[in-house]
Amino acid sequence: MQEREITKIVTAHRQIEGGGFVVRRPFPTIELDNYDPFLLLDEMGPVDYPPGKAVGAPDHPHRGFETVTYLLEGEMVHEDSFGHKGFLRPGAVQWMTAGSGLIHSELPSEKMLQEGGLMHGFQLWLNLPAKDKMRKPRYQELEPSQIPEVYFEKEKCRIRVIAGEVPGAKAGIETCIPIEYYDISIEEGGEYSFPLSETSHVFLYVFFGSLIAGKNRIRLQDGQLGIPIRGDGLRIEGSKGGGRCLLIAGEPIREPVARYGPFVMNTREEIMQAFSDYEQGKMGKIHR
Repeated sequence: MQEREITKIVTAHRQIEGGGFVVRRPFPTIELDNYDPFLLLDEMGPVDYPPGKAVGAPDHPHRGFETVTYLLEGEMVHEDSFGHKGFLRPGAVQWMTAGSGLIHSELPSEKMLQEGGLMHGFQLWLNLPAKDKMRKPRYQELEPSQIPEVYFEKEKCRIRVIAGEVPGAKAGIETCIPIEYYDISIEEGGEYSFPLSETSHVFLYVFFGSLIAGKNRIRLQDGQLGIPIRGDGLRIEGSKGGGRCLLIAGEPIREPVARYGPFVMNTREEIMQAFSDYEQGKMGKIHR
């Protein structure tokens, strides 16, 4: 295995999104924009809402890409203009393929609105190849018990497999392009080596403690994203106190990207058509 080296580190910055919820965003930023096939990563919170103050993302459109929502704490309700409604609890995943377009809503549950509480999770935006941009919207929703998890005692490493496969655990998600998505916890003194496709684009985002990664043994702290390049594997080590991270890999699509707000297509003309379709109500509306 030729181990990859960490060649770029990006520190996430805090900003307000949707109806006023706080996110930490490592990309897109000035430091890292489009990292094919990845378009955006938001760490939602962690934020502890008092009663009556929890917020989310009210009705908004999407076309041409996928959103992957992974909740660690809190509760969220998803609705769309096709009549779909889903509930996310801690540890659950919603993989939404927006495709040809829909109106989507992501809001705290009634319990969260009334009682408040801790909200923490992630949303990843994945680009779609041109052949899939206008496909019928699709949902894949996994309860916490449906996400395989494995603990490697010798390596002191626990992995939740959201997409992809590790020894003893394979995800149930069907992806449009090859994607791996792991939630990894490594204790102090532990280490684990991940085999990776040499052609995949990979990033590692630390959201608790700190970890050491790559052939050049770079330390990544809470809120830092590292990009490992050149090789077919990546070693991650637990530093003092251990750490937790997302390791996400995907094959680049290598197509033109035209992007504006909630629409991601291949040409400017397709973006203009998306706005026209939205304004004419062709993406529907959420009926409550």
